[in-house]
Amino acid sequence: MKAFFVGLISLIAASVLIGIGILLYPLSVALVWFLRFIVMFLIIILAIWLLGKLIISVWERIKK
Repeated sequence: MKAFFVGLISLIAASVLIGIGILLYPLSVALVWFLRFIVMFLIIILAIWLLGKLIISVWERIKK
């Protein structure tokens, strides 16, 4: 009887964890999209900054 209850408790615990995972799935998808947009924004900012550094460097070399 003890083994039955241990098995039952472990199945209930597994189903609760699976349920929490299913409920959190949309949140994880939303976080992935949000992080993707943040990374793209940072890459764009970095590219603009590098372009500005390149233009300033070229101007300085042309003036000399």
